[in-house]
Amino acid sequence: MQFKHPEFLYFLALLIIPILVHLFQLRRFKKVLFTNVAFLQKLVIENRKSSRIKKWLILATRLLLLSAIVFAFSQPYFNNNSLDEKPHTFIYLDNSLSTSAKGEKGNLLQIATQELIENTSEKESYTLLTNSNFHQNISSSELKNILLKTKNEAKKLNFNEVLLKISSQKTNSTNTSHKNILISDFQNTYDNDFTNVNHSFSLIKLIPEQKNNLSIDSVYINDSNSSNLNVNVVVKNQGEAKENIPIAIYNNEKLISKQTFSTEKDKNKTVTFSIQKTPDFSGKIEITFSDTFSFDNKFFFTLNSEEKINVLAIGNNNDFLSRIYTKNEFNFTSSTLQNTNYNSIEKQQLILLNELEKIPQTLVNSLADFSKKGGGVVLIPSAQSDINSYNLFLKNISAGSILPQKKDTLKITNINFNHPLFKNVFDKKVANFQYPTSQIYYPANLRNASNVISFENNEKFVQQVNLKNSKLYWFASPLNKTNNNFSNSPLVVPVFYNMGQQSLQFSQLYYTIDKTNIIDINTQLGKDDVISIQNTDVSFIPLQQTFQNKVSLTTKDQPTKAGFYTVFKEKDTLKTLAYNYSNKESLLQFLDVEELANKHENISLSTSVEQTLQEIHKKNEVQWLWKWFLALAIVSLLLEILILKYFKV
Repeated sequence: MQFKHPEFLYFLALLIIPILVHLFQLRRFKKVLFTNVAFLQKLVIENRKSSRIKKWLILATRLLLLSAIVFAFSQPYFNNNSLDEKPHTFIYLDNSLSTSAKGEKGNLLQIATQELIENTSEKESYTLLTNSNFHQNISSSELKNILLKTKNEAKKLNFNEVLLKISSQKTNSTNTSHKNILISDFQNTYDNDFTNVNHSFSLIKLIPEQKNNLSIDSVYINDSNSSNLNVNVVVKNQGEAKENIPIAIYNNEKLISKQTFSTEKDKNKTVTFSIQKTPDFSGKIEITFSDTFSFDNKFFFTLNSEEKINVLAIGNNNDFLSRIYTKNEFNFTSSTLQNTNYNSIEKQQLILLNELEKIPQTLVNSLADFSKKGGGVVLIPSAQSDINSYNLFLKNISAGSILPQKKDTLKITNINFNHPLFKNVFDKKVANFQYPTSQIYYPANLRNASNVISFENNEKFVQQVNLKNSKLYWFASPLNKTNNNFSNSPLVVPVFYNMGQQSLQFSQLYYTIDKTNIIDINTQLGKDDVISIQNTDVSFIPLQQTFQNKVSLTTKDQPTKAGFYTVFKEKDTLKTLAYNYSNKESLLQFLDVEELANKHENISLSTSVEQTLQEIHKKNEVQWLWKWFLALAIVSLLLEILILKYFKV
């Protein structure tokens, strides 16, 4: 039992007054002469006993009356918390795409929000955390308005972040009793997400009714012939085998082709469409099938007009480069040092210095400016290189330095298969091929460098230096056939080709929502020009970084819905992008919350939102007792009146 005004309990000390009055009350008896005292002796004794009992009863009722009044004014109550602690409920509501599935009562998210709305209490404050928003210390009416606007979103929140929010909320709030509720389907969640369980909370698991799902996992393209392309659609089946499932491909809203397919239990199926090569194609794949999730039955991709990368090679032995940088993908220019057009440097994406004996000061300045503005540079030394001129350039871009030449016949043996230059090049690690050799090499001390290929003595042959806005590639040895036969190796093509390809990030077939995507646009912006991305429903300005020959866009928080989006520079259309939801949202992998609760004492399980909130309200409900003490005071007063009136002495 607790008291709202415990200071009134001090008045209980006043109960000593009626007790003292009763104990020290002296009553004088008047002697009356009577002829036969012996006759009345027994009657006198009996009257004295009755009078004493009556006085004790009256004292008891008065003490009870005063005590009840004192307790009534102190306002006692039963509650798990003090009245100074305001009841507060922290609610995490998972509104990811997977909670759009149908449960026993209907849409999982809609049912959860409806039960929250119907069971909130005006006497409590709330904090609501969703995957994209955080509303702190709001009232019941504010919570209801927010819940009515809550929709499924592609953004996913890690449960470690949720637990950190609970901890920070607890730390920042004083005189508050906290209850924590986590409402989710716990898709793609694991036990190690709950390592820092420092506060108690209730888990409410949203359970989808169906246990199978068919989703479009990915799309890739390959050439069929000179006029057609093959669009390969990877369909993921989770559950029992399925037959005769309709699937169609559209260009925007125009139907191009339709077919059916069958898939085995828990297997992937690749469905292939053949389409005509066109400059621009906005493809939409659609499966007609009712399963756990509906959002993953559509998939978007785009084929944009081919952009060519500008590559300039400065040197005398550029023949092998011209065979790699072909006309259908690159605008390749080969020039000697004497014939170099310095005005064309700013228009390039990649510049290769191929075995220059000395880099002139004018070229050093132009290349340093080119590199700082985002252009890629490849340095291939000659057998008679002036390392001072090379180091001057490296110093200007803060890349490090090269050391004097060493003569040693070494095999080029070590390949960093995980390097981005070799992405999708090898099916497996290769260890038994004819290693190229080199007669001389220049060791280098380069900053922020990653190894691409090494000699057999672990000295670096090819390195990539990550600069602030661009990349520099360093070859430790000349590539002419006198000193090196690397140009005859199978490695030469993927190395140089990917250097060119990665100097400009072309738009991909599709991008994933809620993931950092970097898109290079081959354009130049004026002083007040801004690039925007939009479709019929939304328009936003992405994070953009301007270089001398391109603009690099970064998207993550936007867009939020799958579909086609157009890139605009003012009113000019630059290209079309396709965005899709993450295929992780389609996985039927859910956390076993019962096993989790058994491992942590602070975690409790509940079957429904309604039941959990009602239990919280019941625990937070205050049971006032002052009315009972007031009734007791009245009863005590009535008892005293009855004793005085009917107890005859």
